[in-house]
Amino acid sequence: MEHLNVPPVNHVKVLDGQGWVGLIDHLGTESTIVNAARVSFGKLKSEMEERDVKLLEYLIANRHTSPLEHMVFTFSIHCPLFVRGQWHRHRTWSYNEISRRYTEIDMEFYTPAELRRQSENNRQASFSDPDFDGSALAQEIGKHNQASLELYEKLLASGVCREQARGVLPQNMMVTFWGTVDLSNLLHFLELRDSDHAQWEIREYAVAIKKLIKPIIPNVAAYFEGKGQTW
Repeated sequence: MEHLNVPPVNHVKVLDGQGWVGLIDHLGTESTIVNAARVSFGKLKSEMEERDVKLLEYLIANRHTSPLEHMVFTFSIHCPLFVRGQWHRHRTWSYNEISRRYTEIDMEFYTPAELRRQSENNRQASFSDPDFDGSALAQEIGKHNQASLELYEKLLASGVCREQARGVLPQNMMVTFWGTVDLSNLLHFLELRDSDHAQWEIREYAVAIKKLIKPIIPNVAAYFEGKGQTW
């Protein structure tokens, strides 16, 4: 039996290799979407033609999203806890996650390769400052991670239960979870999270998801590329 936090074969690494997102499974194709849109006519098609692509584009442009909900994706995500917290705000997803109540194996922590500056006029924003050398502080983060892990292991060795011992672990502990979402809500997620307004770390995951699903929904990707977005 493999561990949950081993990336699947089809995955993209992010956060300088410290995290990843993998495609576990998907249900449906672009033909599923146009078939759902035409279901009232009682006809089914298995191959996309030019008129089907036009219909697909019309559905997206006019936000007729219910046909897109018939296509579903399941991902495995390995990310810091603070990214997981942002992700779970998207309540249209279904989630299942590794629990530190049941296991203490494969403990990992995220250490940023670069420390960013806080924006002075936006509490939710940061920026990269080439004149700011945060390497020494990054080392301090690594030391803090290790000290937290050592205290956690000391608590367990002393007989403290996992559900209380995990309270000393920091927000940048890596966690692995599965997330399942239909295409309509996935596109909304990507719109919000692959944005200049999104935190850099979660944006890395949004960009990676686009790479994973582009071969499956090439015409959907082409539509957004035609609108100037990167896929």
